[in-house]
Amino acid sequence: MTWIDDAKEAIKESSEHSTIYIGADSVRFKKGYNADGSSKWFARYATVIIVHKDTCHGCQVFHSINTIPDYGQIRTRMLQEVQYSIEAAEQIIDILGKRKLEIHIDVNPDPKHASKEAAGWVMGRGFKHKIKNEAWAASSAADYCARGRLH
Repeated sequence: MTWIDDAKEAIKESSEHSTIYIGADSVRFKKGYNADGSSKWFARYATVIIVHKDTCHGCQVFHSINTIPDYGQIRTRMLQEVQYSIEAAEQIIDILGKRKLEIHIDVNPDPKHASKEAAGWVMGRGFKHKIKNEAWAASSAADYCARGRLH
């Protein structure tokens, strides 16, 4: 079973009064060297699905880690996080029933930081979203996983 299958099973077992939160975050790190002697950079992306039972009785956290080369563009990394969150939401949407779903995006609320673009992408796909400082699924739970604190 995949992490998505595990999350879907937990969602099915939860009541329809539960809320589902999805978020993603990333950390950038150096590993190895290129032929020219410069450092190779990577980003570790963590995507989480949180099943908040009855929206008041604890939760279950499911996560996925993806590591890919990184080329230093923070905007690209932010949009990759949003893509991972949307992909996770689209994989569980068919079993949500009446449960609420929120996608949390870890973006600066100042529009000059591409937050409008990220929020617009999520809304355009039909999902409710939260951004910093309310986007705890991304900025806390996914960040915790991306930093390797949860295995």
